[in-house]
Amino acid sequence: MFDELLVVAMLLAALGCGLVGGIFFGFSTFVMRALERLPPAHGAAAMQSINVTIIRAWFLAPFFGTALLCLALAVVGLLEWGEPEALYLLIGGPLYLIGTIGVTVVCNVPRNNALAAVEPESPEGPTAWSRYLPAWTMWNTVRTVAALAASVLFSVALLVG
Repeated sequence: MFDELLVVAMLLAALGCGLVGGIFFGFSTFVMRALERLPPAHGAAAMQSINVTIIRAWFLAPFFGTALLCLALAVVGLLEWGEPEALYLLIGGPLYLIGTIGVTVVCNVPRNNALAAVEPESPEGPTAWSRYLPAWTMWNTVRTVAALAASVLFSVALLVG
């Protein structure tokens, strides 16, 4: 029974990490570039709207549900040390937790909050947007790489386990 649950957990973690990484990939590769092409007030206003809209179950469930799976799988990796998949679980779990959740909390959310506090049409709006855009995108790319790398690690764990 445990082996079947472990396989399901690894599969769901691989899919969840891939889904979240794909969302972030889209933002870093084309959404932020499209917003950058808009006048600063329009780009900032659009991003403010995105930041409000994304706080929904359709994003939060895979984002945080995957984090719970990653935590559980990292613990399994410790407890099952010596099993072929253990190292992949032990690296994949913390990679998602630190590189995706941690970076979100420490780097992206504070920038989102700072942008939300600025009126896009105000004199400060263009300056706030010009600071926000490159830094937020850079940290989002870190989240992208971490989530996709964790997805690969969980996929390898499935193959070797």
